[in-house]
Amino acid sequence: MGERRIWFNVWKNFIDSLMPRRFTGDHVGTDSFGNKYYEIPKTSTNRQRPQRYFVTAKKEDFEAPMPAEWESWLRNRRKFPPTPEEIAENVRIMEQKKKGAAEIAEKFKLSAPTPEKDPLSFPTYGDQYDINPGSFERGDKKNES
Repeated sequence: MGERRIWFNVWKNFIDSLMPRRFTGDHVGTDSFGNKYYEIPKTSTNRQRPQRYFVTAKKEDFEAPMPAEWESWLRNRRKFPPTPEEIAENVRIMEQKKKGAAEIAEKFKLSAPTPEKDPLSFPTYGDQYDINPGSFERGDKKNES
């Protein structure tokens, strides 16, 4: 009797694999790029984490940009989705750091010595050593005896 149930499950899973996936989940939020984020909450019967996924604004764009806050939420590194206030604060901090880095780069740009771009700055030792080992560019040849 149990064997029939196994074959029924195999057949059902095979048929389900041929059907297009039907995502059902709660809409959690949207980012500034237009990506929509969804969550399928965990049930009481399973002990897995909730399933999270997103749909890009352009259906064929597999490399769509994604804010770091949303990516960490998707990977279950954070429990709750990011709020717009949190994202705005992180953007403000990022702009501050970019501005500070530009000021530091400008400050040290003036005081740093410029390296010489002379191709002959590498030392040469005349005819004492081979330039390319194994080649006979010095003019002497191996003993052919």
